[in-house]
Formats: sequence, C-alpha cells, structure tokens
Amino acid sequence: MTNDNLATDWKKWFHENGTRLLLFARSKTNNEQDAQDVLQEAILRLWKSYSNKTEGFSPPQLPLAFTAIRNTAIDHARKSIRRQAREQHSDQVFRESEQLLNWFESSSIIKKERAEEITKALKKLPEKFRDVISLKIWGELTFLEISKTLNIPANTAASRYRYALDALRKTLKPNTL
Repeated sequence: MTNDNLATDWKKWFHENGTRLLLFARSKTNNEQDAQDVLQEAILRLWKSYSNKTEGFSPPQLPLAFTAIRNTAIDHARKSIRRQAREQHSDQVFRESEQLLNWFESSSIIKKERAEEITKALKKLPEKFRDVISLKIWGELTFLEISKTLNIPANTAASRYRYALDALRKTLKPNTL
C-alpha cells in the first residue's frame, strides 16, 4: 500500500468518525478547546503507537480510538490539576513575599528608617553576595539549591552568605540586626 493510499484511508476514517470522537472527547473534558486538544493528542498517540515504518499506518478500530481519547482525557485532567496546584503554590509564594515586603514597610514592626537603612546596606553588597542572601533568606533555598541555581559550589554559596552577613553586621549596628 502506498503512502498516498494510507493518507486517503486515514482521511476517510477520520471524516467518518471525527464527529463522534470529538463528541466523546467533549463528554470527557470541561470545554471545547480541551476536547479538541484531547482528540488531537489521542489521534497523534494512536498514529505514533500503531504506525509501522514499512507497512505505514492503517486507521485503528473505533473502540481503540475511544479508549485512546478516554486515557488522553484522564492525562489531560491530571496535567490541569498539577498545573493549577503549581499556580496556586506560586500565587501563595508571591503573596507571602508581598507580606515579607510589607514587613519592612510596617511601622509597628520596624521603623521605616531602619528598613531604608537595611535596603541601602543590601544594595552596597556586591551582586554575588546579594544573590546568595536573597536566595537563602527570601527564596528559602538550601546552599545546595543555591549552588545549582548560581552554578557555583555549595561551599562557595555558604561562604558568600557568611561574608554577606559579616558585611551587613559591619554596616548596620550590631544590636539592631
């Protein structure tokens, strides 16, 4: 069978079954766009799974296509749930960082002058020290994670952190740190 015949068979099969496959995908998803994505992904999976370099691809039996759509819809839902969880976590981290910034602005916790003094002291630090301080304190990363992020050894990250704290202690009054 030639590639042109296979393509024609595939187009004919999809023309005959595409509507019912899309309808099934709609029943498994929340909206039209997701249904179309699921259908496309399922058909692509079928194509990859059942294509043979020598014999080509003949259209699958309809029950197999419905199974592929069902499984793809399940995968799609799981991905959506994980994405939403990541987005919610990221939003929570953002809100917490906003609260941390507000901590410096809050006059009940620390005077505005002191916050400005700390900010100026941080800006005076070399960038390599500021990066480690911000990742350690505000990013809550370990030295190993900082080393991977900045592409430096973990011991270097730890020593930069110590040097940065020492520099801040010298710049700021010791009893107020």
